[in-house]
Amino acid sequence: MSEDSSTNPAPQLDNQAPAEDVRPSRRWQELWDRLLRMGLGEVALRAGTVFASIALVLLVIWVMGSFYLNGAVESDRSSAALAAALPSPTPTVAQPTFAISAVADFSAGIPRLAQLHTNRPDRPRFEMTQYEVQPGDSVFGIAEKFGIKPQTILWGNFDVLADDPHRLQPGMKLNILPVDGVLYRWNAGDGLNGVSKFFGVSPDNIIDWPSNNLDRDKLGDLANPAIEAGTQLFVPGGTRAFISWSAPVISRSDPAKAKIFGPGYCGTQMDGYIGQGTFVWPSTEKYLSGYDFTPDTNHWGIDVAGALGNPIYASDSGVVVYSGWNDWGYGYVVVLDHGNGWQTLYAHLSQIYVGCGASVSQGVSIGAMGSTGRSSGPHLHFELMSSSGVRVNPWSYLTK
Repeated sequence: MSEDSSTNPAPQLDNQAPAEDVRPSRRWQELWDRLLRMGLGEVALRAGTVFASIALVLLVIWVMGSFYLNGAVESDRSSAALAAALPSPTPTVAQPTFAISAVADFSAGIPRLAQLHTNRPDRPRFEMTQYEVQPGDSVFGIAEKFGIKPQTILWGNFDVLADDPHRLQPGMKLNILPVDGVLYRWNAGDGLNGVSKFFGVSPDNIIDWPSNNLDRDKLGDLANPAIEAGTQLFVPGGTRAFISWSAPVISRSDPAKAKIFGPGYCGTQMDGYIGQGTFVWPSTEKYLSGYDFTPDTNHWGIDVAGALGNPIYASDSGVVVYSGWNDWGYGYVVVLDHGNGWQTLYAHLSQIYVGCGASVSQGVSIGAMGSTGRSSGPHLHFELMSSSGVRVNPWSYLTK
């Protein structure tokens, strides 16, 4: 029995594992399982990652310090280069003295060189000049050519134009004033104070203008200066109102007031159609031929284009208060009073179809287009006037 017990090993329990089976990997597995059951698995992974990164950085620092920073440093070659002998110095040559030639002598300043294409500025004009009107000229075109306003052309030529741009004709000799202003013919008994006030300037403006040739010391009393009657004086900057040759407001109750404008006046009181207050185009053509509504040139209507004989229509219903010849350049004229505060005028007609006192409806033909009176070609001069006598721009009221 003793021998058997000494030779056979002691029996082991079934649930007891051998010592050699409990390995480190099994322990880590059990630790990890325990962390997962506790919910700390994610935290453990993050902590492990941080520790691994720190360990890697420390490893890199150790390697760099051991193998690179402690190595031998090569001797500085620049010190040897500085110790070497310098080459021979570079030879220098004195700069030549700059001598100013006599041709380029700028001691008196920078000279102005000659320019072959230099434009000489226009000199101011003080004298009046003459211009012969050419075919196709207009007051506007002539004014633009000489750099003055259109009204200055009229104010400088009252003896031939009489404030009427339609009087302009080819071959006519015009005074061209030096600047904008008025040409005035001195009359006996005039005074410089009164004349200058009328034109809106001071007496000095007239006296000091060179082309007037006035000697202040010899003028004497400005109320009765020593200026010969008939002397033409230029009034620089002067202005004046135009003289109107158009018919005034001709009422139905007193049409005879237009007698001074020609034999076309109507002498008896009349009554008839009342206008609607709307105005249709007075002819077949609907564009201009000549002057537009331009008060600056004393043109208070529009010149409607067309051919000789084109029909002229009543722009609105009304009564004829003037029918016939006009002595002031408008030729054959018809004036309609519309009974509502408006009048219309139709000028330069070749024929007239309606007489004094006739009631006409809007759109009815009252005459034919012509070129009578002072006219350069067939057209209709059309005016629109309010009851107050103010002529307005027809473009603002006509309907096409």
